[in-house]
Amino acid sequence: MRVLVLDGVAEEGLVPLREEQDIEIDIKNKLTEDELIEIIPRYHGMIVRSATKVTQRLLEHADNLIVVGRAGVGVDNIDLVAATNKGVLVVNAPDGNTIAAAEHTMAMMMALARNIPQANATLRNGKWDKKAFLGVELRGKTLGILGLGRIGSNVAKRAQAMDMNIIAYDPYINEEKANSLGVKILPLEEVFKQADFLTAHMPKTKESYHIINEQAFSLMKDGVRVINCARGGIIDEEALYNALKSGKVAGAALDVFEKEPNVDSPLYEFPNVIMTPHLGASTAEAQLNVAVDVAKEIVAALKGDIVKNTVNIPSLNPKTMAAVKPYLELASKLGNFHAQLVSGRINKIEVFYSGELAKQEVTPITTALLKGTLDPVLQETVNFVNAAVLAKSRGIEVIQTTAEQEKDYANLITVKVYSDQGERILAGTLFQGNDPRIVNIDGYRIDAIPSGYMLVIPHIDKPKIIGRVGTLIGEHDINIASMQVGRKVIGGKAVMVLAIDDIVPDETIKEINRIDGVLDVKFVRL
Repeated sequence: MRVLVLDGVAEEGLVPLREEQDIEIDIKNKLTEDELIEIIPRYHGMIVRSATKVTQRLLEHADNLIVVGRAGVGVDNIDLVAATNKGVLVVNAPDGNTIAAAEHTMAMMMALARNIPQANATLRNGKWDKKAFLGVELRGKTLGILGLGRIGSNVAKRAQAMDMNIIAYDPYINEEKANSLGVKILPLEEVFKQADFLTAHMPKTKESYHIINEQAFSLMKDGVRVINCARGGIIDEEALYNALKSGKVAGAALDVFEKEPNVDSPLYEFPNVIMTPHLGASTAEAQLNVAVDVAKEIVAALKGDIVKNTVNIPSLNPKTMAAVKPYLELASKLGNFHAQLVSGRINKIEVFYSGELAKQEVTPITTALLKGTLDPVLQETVNFVNAAVLAKSRGIEVIQTTAEQEKDYANLITVKVYSDQGERILAGTLFQGNDPRIVNIDGYRIDAIPSGYMLVIPHIDKPKIIGRVGTLIGEHDINIASMQVGRKVIGGKAVMVLAIDDIVPDETIKEINRIDGVLDVKFVRL
């Protein structure tokens, strides 16, 4: 077996590969795509960091490639779809830089509290000015953490040593787990209102993008301090600029930016803003750890052993894969749909398979469902190996049952999600074997294609509601592609599902909510 190592992966981290007698390592400097295409057929494994792009074109020539390893967390430089279609495993090292990122967050927080970079710069310029850099103590202050995954949890542990009061927002962790960390879970708005220091440790998704925005700043205390060592885009940088200018925010510490490299930001005009060039994982130990971790994964993949940190679908036997593969996308969309439909903290998920599908090995489908549910909200990379573990670690009970009898559909997946605010039901199937449909929402029959932008509107079944909803959407030049209405009895409760061509503004959603008879509005993006 031959493994190609690129992008300056730490030499010490390659020891697990060198210890294998039947694995040869070739270390190369940065290569162009054409140069890589020329040599890739001879390799069975490949390790990259962020510089090398593992593209579809490259993978098309990788006839012997079994696994690609990313020495780090993010895999944006790897075409996962192409790798999966090619049958190439993609593995990463999600744990190796956890401590580095948590420590960098604490360093940024303390530097922000005590004005250390500004004082250092002033002293180096020959000025001794103690009065200009009056700081604040961390002891007794309230730290708000957005996202209580691996890094957020480690930040909480370290903040406890500083005698801080710790609160957090994380819709996918239960109170028992949070209490074990010494953290009080609160709604997002309450975290904004109570925090003296606010730090983000969330992935950048459509839900978390600009989650710290103008409205969020308006809820915060005067003099709040904000830290972002997670992902650029979680903070609306224009809103942060305005909050700094008004004095609402006493200071900010940023390691990540919406556009990187960032050497010309308007935020540079504020002396109370500390910036570093995405250094969260930049420690010698972290770089060594991720190299060792990914090297071990490469060895396991090449030897056919269990691989823990696969980012795409792990290999299944051909017969099982052929039977369940058409349902993986449907299950993932059902999970993603549920993540946007349910309110509150999820504590249980029931998955019920019926029809011919119940005769198959459905565990991979449940895993796809969990991945779709957890992926939008977790800082961790959610994959087909760790989805069940991540659900369990957040106190989510998962129940999987099967029954071959199904009177209405040849195959049906029914998912019931329980949260601290109630329960929601979705059911889906495949028409003609490859056409995914949502056929039931909360007990109401519908026939909706789970794709693009959708509005789900529970309402009272009475005249004029549907027309008013359509009029409001049309006034914003948003086209309605299709509409489904499900009801049980005339004049009772019903559900309206609209497929639309564009994003519906928040204000329009609020207007729809104010229509007499509308019970709720959920905007879903798939």
